[in-house]
Amino acid sequence: MSQFPFDAVVFDLDGTVFDAEEGITSSVACAMDKMGLPVPEKTDLRMVVGPPLRDSFRELLQVPEERIEEAVQNYLEDFLYKGRFRYRVFPGMRQLLHVLKNCGIHVALASSKPQKTCQLILHDFAMDHLFDVIMGEGMGKDKLGKPELIRRALPEKYRRAVMVGDRKFDVEGAKEAGIESIGVSFGCGSVIELETAGADYVVHDADALQKLLCPDAETPRGWFITMEGPDGSGKTTQANLLEKSLVQYGFDVHRTREPGGCPISEEIRRIILSKDNMEMSPVCEALLYAASRAQHVSEVIRPGVEKGRVVFSDRFVDSSVAYQGGGRQLGVKLVQQINAPAVDGMLPEATVYLDIDHQQAIRRRFSASEPDRLELAGDAFHQRVEAAYQELLAQGDQRFIRVDASRDIDSIAKDVLTKVLARLEPEWKQEA
Repeated sequence: MSQFPFDAVVFDLDGTVFDAEEGITSSVACAMDKMGLPVPEKTDLRMVVGPPLRDSFRELLQVPEERIEEAVQNYLEDFLYKGRFRYRVFPGMRQLLHVLKNCGIHVALASSKPQKTCQLILHDFAMDHLFDVIMGEGMGKDKLGKPELIRRALPEKYRRAVMVGDRKFDVEGAKEAGIESIGVSFGCGSVIELETAGADYVVHDADALQKLLCPDAETPRGWFITMEGPDGSGKTTQANLLEKSLVQYGFDVHRTREPGGCPISEEIRRIILSKDNMEMSPVCEALLYAASRAQHVSEVIRPGVEKGRVVFSDRFVDSSVAYQGGGRQLGVKLVQQINAPAVDGMLPEATVYLDIDHQQAIRRRFSASEPDRLELAGDAFHQRVEAAYQELLAQGDQRFIRVDASRDIDSIAKDVLTKVLARLEPEWKQEA
């Protein structure tokens, strides 16, 4: 433990772990509108992020004292149903929390938000398991205050502790609690505010914060996830939605595809899919896919995972097994042999399979845009592709996540995200 400056780190929630600005300000504006009260002219609504909510309504927004509780209730109603879903984890914060936990450092949260709300938000974003202690206020009028929240978040014994926050309230609370403070300039507070309050350090991004808290700590290995399915299964739509959600949840995502993903592989993709090459033999097609994959793994996938990123690929080797092994009838074993040096042991931690009848899928595909060479291969070909996928799933490989893709887009997306999060954060308890 002596290799790291601090053995206990306490984080603020809003403006520090989360970019909460849109979620909070939209709910505050909704509360004011519902009461028929104007937001005072030249008021910067971002300043409600950080201090206790009642103080913001009273001092910043000039709500009459007799209507403060009404304002709070209106805010909470909108926030719990809408505002909290507009939160975003700041880039690098999820990885930092993992690094701290891996280093054995006590990680805690101290927020002026109600305790139950803190727990709800952290669970929504699959992050509650990354904190040893979560401290928030009660729901009543009587408040502990930031200094006491910080004290209660600390372990019974520690060598050196620090509070990380984006506003003066975090810095001042740390001082009163008798610990050091780090101000982060990427939240709602300014560098001037943090320095004036007496922050011991000010950092400008999560990378700088990680170097300060745990210098030379090893970056955890990232993840490789893929998405598979018949042509027309909705892969592009679902891949876009999953990527957007993972970025919102604070994962460092590198989106890629097969065939393609890097310049050499994209050149091979053009050859494979071109309708000018209808005479291409099945073996040539399989070898070209493998060649594209070899470069993709070497140049993109493996380096990305080693840097701690989530490398998310639209299709991978399972597509070759299904399309060339099944669809082109080359056989699963031959296709796997061809691809063994290309894959080079780099199999996904999770593979989402969008499960849908091939005929329904291809009708969707043809109605969306002009089909490519493989999509024009005919019904018997696509039936064999689906059968090959089903055979892969039946083998019981635990990396596969089967999702019913015959439903509406939102239901599919919710299912995909929940199941992928369970793979990326295996310690997260979904039922909490």
